[in-house]
Amino acid sequence: MDDLALARALHVLAVVVWIGGVAMATSVAIPGVRRGDFGSDRLRAFHAIEHRFVWQARSAVLLVGATGLYMVARLDLWDRFRSLDFWWMHAMVCVWAIFAFVLFIGEPLILHRRLPRWVAQDPETAFTRLHRAHVVLLTLGLITVFGAVAGSHGWSIF
Repeated sequence: MDDLALARALHVLAVVVWIGGVAMATSVAIPGVRRGDFGSDRLRAFHAIEHRFVWQARSAVLLVGATGLYMVARLDLWDRFRSLDFWWMHAMVCVWAIFAFVLFIGEPLILHRRLPRWVAQDPETAFTRLHRAHVVLLTLGLITVFGAVAGSHGWSIF
């Protein structure tokens, strides 16, 4: 297997783990936490689930970034960022940057400090907003995955 095939395979595998995890959290875990399916202490249930996945997500996001950058540099694809025909390249970088910020800065430095207070004050609103944020992130991720697969096979909306 050549270096580009390996980079592409690792890239796709990491995207599957990352976005698949977001889909599971958004459609299964957070709704279950909101309903109290995992016990009455919803914050504890959320942290138990999140604690088990956060390092998988962080590792996947790092691998996606590293392999993506490698492929762009190795194939000299920088000019694609000058064209709207390759909007999905921009989308991949933007979604990656949003998730990198959330996973490495927002979640540990902001969410972990504020979520307990928000849940204590108004648990319904806190978990509703958390769920909505995940829905937005998942939607952006799925649009980007769709666009990247279709675009890399020649489809364009422009």
